Formats: sequence, structure tokens, C-alpha cells
Amino acid sequence: MRALLSRVPGGPDTLEIGELPDPVAGAGEVVVAVKACAINYPDVLVIEDRYQMRPPRPFAPGGEIAGVVEEVGEGVFRWQVGDRVMGNTMMGGLSERLRFAADSLHAVPEGRSFEEASALLLTYATTIHALVDRGAIAAGERLLVLGAAGGVGLAAVELGKAFGAHVVGAVSSEAKAAAVRAAGADEVLVYDRAPFDKAQSKALADRFKAAAGRDGFDLVYDPVGGDYAEPALRSLGWEGRYLVVGFPAGIPRLPLNLTLLKSCDVRGVFWGAFAARHPERNRAHIARLFDLWGEGRIAPRVTEVFPFERGGAAIARMAAREAVGKLVVRVGG
Repeated sequence: MRALLSRVPGGPDTLEIGELPDPVAGAGEVVVAVKACAINYPDVLVIEDRYQMRPPRPFAPGGEIAGVVEEVGEGVFRWQVGDRVMGNTMMGGLSERLRFAADSLHAVPEGRSFEEASALLLTYATTIHALVDRGAIAAGERLLVLGAAGGVGLAAVELGKAFGAHVVGAVSSEAKAAAVRAAGADEVLVYDRAPFDKAQSKALADRFKAAAGRDGFDLVYDPVGGDYAEPALRSLGWEGRYLVVGFPAGIPRLPLNLTLLKSCDVRGVFWGAFAARHPERNRAHIARLFDLWGEGRIAPRVTEVFPFERGGAAIARMAAREAVGKLVVRVGG
């Protein structure tokens, strides 16, 4: 089968179409013909050997897919050949076929495209875990979302509103601000591009504080990191919760005296580990996401679809932090 392969560490330009052995469904497994694969920031990191795990090469990046069941292994009764499914995988989404444990897949709802279905699970499951389990979000709270126009950022805006929060989205351009307003944010703030000197950092902190109001934000959702982190932390209120989601702008160093002065928490969000340790809780979250999706209260915003041969270009767009919403690669016809 064809796959977009990483053979050596490097950027998206190092990826090339090649061949991998066709997977075979074992007991309790199915093989899925991949139709669409959504791109996420871990795809940037893993091909550069900067991710938490380093798979043996050659490998295909891509962590969330939608497709059609092509082969059913022994003991599988839930799925049949031809069923439309969606699922997450650590690696391999940018290949024509993938093997899955049968109970790790979800049915694509009627009327949903493969492109939209491929773009739901990772970003929204990460975000519902962040806001509910790590953030303990409550109706009426004030939520600041950094990088609000990206996949997880828009998910945080939508879920924040679904949970009754007042949501302030922060982005780096007016074009991105329009997408965040369309997702339902109560307010949108456009910030400058980092790096920041001390005066610029203070100015951004003052803007965040003004948007937060007298009592500060209850929650900060940060999938960006870098020089944006400290100004956001300074805008937290008493016993606020700062959710650490990702670092495309760099790993920040936070002044921990602020956590003492505000009695606030800095909380890490590692959805993959949570899902592995607490599969039942994760399934309950995903069921809730499907309900919200069906009600139209959340909806993945696929803004660009790339052909399989240009999968590297999609990852390059993600690496440049130019993506608004979700970028998807169409793998199969």
C-alpha cells in the first residue's frame, strides 16, 4: 500500500510517497481503508524527532482518520465490511490502510463527510478533557483561549460556550479573529507575534487583564506556549486554572511566584495518556461530543483539503502556524 513516509528526521520536505506492507486484521481487529486524515501539531514534531515518542522509521505520520472498514478479524461483530468509521491512531494516518482494535473505532454519523469526521476526535477530545477534567469548568466562568483559531483553539471556544462560559479568544491576525467570532466567542483579542521584550510582555498582560475584568480569568487554555504564556498567567484570577496544552511557540518559563500570589494552578493536559489510563471516562467524553456534534453546538471547521501527494504541504502549513481550523489530507478516493 502507499504511504507518505518519514525515512529520516526533518521537516515536511523530507516526506515521500512510498510503500508499506498491507495490514492484516487479527482477532478483535479491523482494517480500515483510509479516506481522510486530519493534520495536527504532533505531526510536525514527530517527523523532526521532537515528539514524546520516536517511532521506528520508516513511518507515516497522521493521528486521526476516517474511512471504510475493509477487513474484519475473528471475533469482531460490531463492524462489517463497508461500514464508515473514524478513529485515532498514534501514527500511520497518512497511509492507504490501517489496522485498528475494533473497539477503538466510532461510526461516522449519517450525513457527515469523511473530511469532517477525521477532524473531530483528537482536538475535541483533548479539549473536553482539558476543560472538564483538568479545568473543572463551570457555567458563568471567564475563559481565555490562546491560539483560538487553530483546531484545538476553536474546539475550546465552542466547548467553552457549550459549557456556559464567557469566552475570550486571542489570535494573531484579523483573519483568524473572524473565524473565532464565527465559532461563538464573546470577545476576540488580536495580539502581536512573539518574541516579546519586557515592555511588550507587560502590554499584552495588561490587554489580557482588561479583557478578563476585575476578577481575572477563571481559566486559561494555552495550546501555544512561548512568550504568550506569562502574560496570560498574569491575567488569571484568584484560584484560577492555567491549562497547558501545547508549545508551538516554544516551552515557556513561568514565574511561580504568581501561582502563590493568585493561589492559582498550572495544570498539564495529556489527553493520550488520560485515554489510555481511563478508557471508560474517555468514552463518556466522546459520547458527549457526539451529542453536541449532533445538536450543532460543535462542528469541526475543515478549511482546506489537500490531495494525498501534497500531505507534506499540509504539515508545512501547520508548522508555519498559518492554519485556521483543521487541515485535512484526502488519502483514498
